Amino acid sequence: MRNHGIGSWTARRARRTPHRVAVVHGSRQYDYAELHDRTTRLAHHLRDAGVRPGDRVAFLGPNHPAFLETFFAAGQLGAVFVPLNTRLAEPELRHCVTDSGACVLVHTPAFGDIASRLPVQRLIGTGPGYEDALAHASADGVDTPVRHDDTAMLMYTSGTTGRAKAAVLSHGNIVWNCVNVLVDGDFSATDITLLSAPLFHTAALNMTCLPTLLKGGTLILEESFSPQRTLKLVEERRVTVMFGVPAMFQQVAGAPAFARADLSSVRMLLCGGAPVPEALAETYRRRGLGFLQGYGMTEASPGVCLLDAEHAARKPGSAGLPHFFTDVRIADPAGQDAEQGELLVEGPNVMRGYWRLPEQTADAFSDGWFRSGDLAHADDDGYIRIVDRVKDMIISGGENIYPAEVEKALYHHPAVTDCAVIGVPDGRWGEVARAVVVTAPGTQVTADDLLASLDGRLARYKIPKSVVFVDALPRNGAGKLLKTRIREEHAAH
Repeated sequence: MRNHGIGSWTARRARRTPHRVAVVHGSRQYDYAELHDRTTRLAHHLRDAGVRPGDRVAFLGPNHPAFLETFFAAGQLGAVFVPLNTRLAEPELRHCVTDSGACVLVHTPAFGDIASRLPVQRLIGTGPGYEDALAHASADGVDTPVRHDDTAMLMYTSGTTGRAKAAVLSHGNIVWNCVNVLVDGDFSATDITLLSAPLFHTAALNMTCLPTLLKGGTLILEESFSPQRTLKLVEERRVTVMFGVPAMFQQVAGAPAFARADLSSVRMLLCGGAPVPEALAETYRRRGLGFLQGYGMTEASPGVCLLDAEHAARKPGSAGLPHFFTDVRIADPAGQDAEQGELLVEGPNVMRGYWRLPEQTADAFSDGWFRSGDLAHADDDGYIRIVDRVKDMIISGGENIYPAEVEKALYHHPAVTDCAVIGVPDGRWGEVARAVVVTAPGTQVTADDLLASLDGRLARYKIPKSVVFVDALPRNGAGKLLKTRIREEHAAH
């Protein structure tokens, strides 16, 4: 084959395990031969629609086999895949489509109306028309020359501090990320992976979905998340691998059926987006399960560090060790090595830059190392601990307060299920910390009680001066707190 990129994966897997089940979606399932056939037919259909190497092909919809078919078909043609976040508002989607220059948009029926209003030359909706187009398309192999340094995907970041920008991920970036995951995560060809987190987020796609397919496992695609259905599928399908953000695993643990559910088939829980609270980790440990926790970012495809279940118990709150083929260093503002400072990342999984943003790309790198924006330090064993976002640091009376440290302390209170710490203006100290807290149903705790629980565990200047209780905290699809929105809503109370 002349195609050495991700577009060749369906052909390579089909020649090895053609009859093994690849994808399960509702009542339908496809083996690897069928997945390759459908992908190839879609590639011909896209080429007939005018798609050429380097053109951008977008997808808008929930987890669906057509997402994967579009992803791999674009790869067969040497085109660039653009997954769109279904949770974005129409102006935000319009920005992503316009910015990427997508010429074709594949969408599921529920997004037909909004797709029709986006500035795309050609729309392809899934459904009967899609199936008819595949049935009449050629099944002949497509072997467009594709190299590892060719662009495979434009993945838009969450854009919590401004307009979303696209990380340019090459075929090589994605391949090396998968290699890292397979080396460190120990996926098996017999795995049955349940995935209900959205594929348009990098951890679900690149850390879970693609490693499963690369190994020849079975992927169960769910269009939405339900804790009750998750437990039902684990039992019925004998799921071995599950991925989610902490909030999803918290909901599963809180489901009435959790205590009696048969989880004996599960051997790997993958979690990303945010650290797993120790109380949640202990809940699953009592069921004989531990978490494989990932730390990363879209710009690194996304894996940077991984913390296995054994070391998670010994080093709670750690981000883990760097992935096998990924390196990190900690630097001060001058770029010199430091005990505590910004975490820099380098490796074959790190993006080449931001799409059509040369100045932001230059600012994102320091001597070839990607600047994560996270404040970190390493222990004597080399395990990385993320202290906070560099820009999230609160300076109160000349003292630095790192919200992540305070949030971790708050989680020790049994009534706290979610929390965020922000800086608010203060006439005396410049700014002070405020805790925004979600409490567990049926619990009662006052602000004074909560703050008193921190006394003696944190320096006095680190203890928040006020508490706001809320029903829920806003997070993006990857599970990360939307600190900008939290500040906008609660800094002026």
